[in-house]
Amino acid sequence: MGFNPIRIWGNLMGNSAILDDLSTRKITPDDLAEMVIHNIDLLPDIIKGISSDNARIRLGCAKIIRTVSEKKPDAVYPVSKYFITLLDSENNIIKWNAMDVLANLAKVDSNKTIEKIFTKYYDLLTDESMVTAGHVVDNSGKIAIAKPHLTERITDELLKLDKIPRNTECKNILKGKAILAFDAYFEQIENKDAVISFVKKQLRNKRNATKTKAKQFLKKYDT
Repeated sequence: MGFNPIRIWGNLMGNSAILDDLSTRKITPDDLAEMVIHNIDLLPDIIKGISSDNARIRLGCAKIIRTVSEKKPDAVYPVSKYFITLLDSENNIIKWNAMDVLANLAKVDSNKTIEKIFTKYYDLLTDESMVTAGHVVDNSGKIAIAKPHLTERITDELLKLDKIPRNTECKNILKGKAILAFDAYFEQIENKDAVISFVKKQLRNKRNATKTKAKQFLKKYDT
């Protein structure tokens, strides 16, 4: 039997009408997220909604949990195991939201969940979906800041972007994202020279946006 997040809260169910309102657009995911932040008793129904057969409910609830995990991570952390299972979801949008949720929870991760799933998480850099890989890179700065002891492992993963099996244009996009990630936690990186070298190579990147990011980064750090 798979992990059942609803058990964490016992019998708090009873607000399922809010899912109907989400389905009929009587309330937006953003508004409902704010409601949940101020009334955490609503959270079990939102968690339940992620497995709904109704796509609007399912995706809306995933977005809501992502927002709540960012603003009130302690409330979502008890069901972090559930979001680990969603990393294997065949629905990419659910997977992307789960990736973001786990990164948001890193700051309150007292059970070292991120450490336990580090390899699984960073293996998603080779996922067939470039967007999935992009979420890994985008979340790397947030994770590194929350868990400084993982800084070098995260940095090493991002420095290997050239080696992943992906076309050149996708790699160029990911390299631009990596530059932004490095910028978020550069001061805590030990091997700064390797990062500077990586970024300097992007001055010749054929993607203008990535080249611009490289110039801005080097102006800030390569003095």
